[in-house]
Amino acid sequence: MQEAFLDPTINAANLAAPAADLSPWALFIHAALVVKLVMIGLVIASIWVWAVIFDKIITIRKTKRQADEFEDLFWSGGSLDDLYDQYGVKPNHPMAAVFSAGMGEWRRSARITGLDMSSDGVKQRIDRAMSITITREMERLERWLTLLATVGPVAPFVGLFGTVWGIMHAFASIAQSNNTSLAVVAPGISEALFATALGLLTAIPAVVAYNFFSHKLNLFAERLEGFATEFSAILSRQSEASISSSKSDAVENQE
Repeated sequence: MQEAFLDPTINAANLAAPAADLSPWALFIHAALVVKLVMIGLVIASIWVWAVIFDKIITIRKTKRQADEFEDLFWSGGSLDDLYDQYGVKPNHPMAAVFSAGMGEWRRSARITGLDMSSDGVKQRIDRAMSITITREMERLERWLTLLATVGPVAPFVGLFGTVWGIMHAFASIAQSNNTSLAVVAPGISEALFATALGLLTAIPAVVAYNFFSHKLNLFAERLEGFATEFSAILSRQSEASISSSKSDAVENQE
């Protein structure tokens, strides 16, 4: 046995044996049909995940920039009516939509003759209008996050399924060939494990992106709610000031 290992003829034959091609494309081509379908599905899911990631990065940055610009105008001391005329008809970002909802409800209530603008009913309608708008705008911003939340936990198990199936197929081929050398075993096992690698490459970005975007959108939702609260307080003060002014005018007219 020791002489066999030292035989230069055997060593030369082993060195001359071609190495198995373990490139990603070769692993895909030689994989079993079920494993190929798993790999194709994971690649499609990965492309979809990255498309959502890039879309959310652009959308969140654009939305934040528009909110900053709008708040600068809102707190600049200009007329709320002028701001509503500029953004109220067709609001093009969430904060303008919240402002439009509150201001629109306040104007509709003001048109009703004899309605006390400082009453709790008016305040509740304005707050409800802005709250509904916040919910609707956040649902629009959170679109496709469900995909990230689903792909993240599921992709590794899909890849694991492909791996288990591939290993079963590799063992069946080994049993048929009656050859258990590493050169025969390695390609089949590598093809199977490649499915798990694809599952992890798909899942990791999805999980990280979902947590990151969820945090950013939660902060933005709190920002919208804070703006709605401040805007409601401004409208309430204006209503009370308008009523006080009307009462003062009435007293002066009586005198």
